[in-house]
Amino acid sequence: MNLLKKILRALLLAPVALLLLFEEWGWEQLAAGFAALGRLPWWGQLERLITRLPPWAALLVFGIPVGALVPIKLLALYLFGRGHVMLGLGLVLAAKLTGTALAARLFQLTQPALMQLKWFARLYTPWKNWKDRLLEQVRSSWPWRMAHQLKVRVSVHMKVWRIRIRAALRSAGL
Repeated sequence: MNLLKKILRALLLAPVALLLLFEEWGWEQLAAGFAALGRLPWWGQLERLITRLPPWAALLVFGIPVGALVPIKLLALYLFGRGHVMLGLGLVLAAKLTGTALAARLFQLTQPALMQLKWFARLYTPWKNWKDRLLEQVRSSWPWRMAHQLKVRVSVHMKVWRIRIRAALRSAGL
C-alpha cells in the first residue's frame, strides 16, 4: 500500500513540479527582463509608485493583470475548438510568458506590502516552504543533475564558439 501511495504521489506531483520549475526558471529570467524596463524614465517612475502602494492596493495591482489573462486563455481555448491549434498554442505561450513576466515583476515590487496582509503572509509562507522543498527534491534528482551538467557544457561550448567567431571576424576586418 505504501508503494502505491508513493507512485500515486509521484504521478500527481510530477506535473506540479514541472510547472513550478517552469515558473521558477521563467520567473527570475522574465522578471529581470521587465526590471530592465525600469531604466526607462516613465517605467521607473511607475515602479517606484507601485512600491509605495498600501497593502490592499498592492494586492489589486498584483491581481488584476494576472486575472486579465484569463480571457486571453479562454480565447485560446476557443481557437483550439475552431481548429486553429497553432494560433491557439501561440496565444497560450505568449500569454504565459507575458503573464509570468508581469506577475514576477509585480510580485517583486509588491511583496513587502503584500506580506503586511496577515492572511497573505499566512498562506504565502507555507506555500513558499513547500515549493522550495519540492524544487530541492527535483534539483537533487539524477535527471536534473544530468540536464544541468549538459546545460553547463553547452554554455561553455557556446561561449568558446562566440569568442572564436568574434576573433575570426576581427581578423577578417569585419
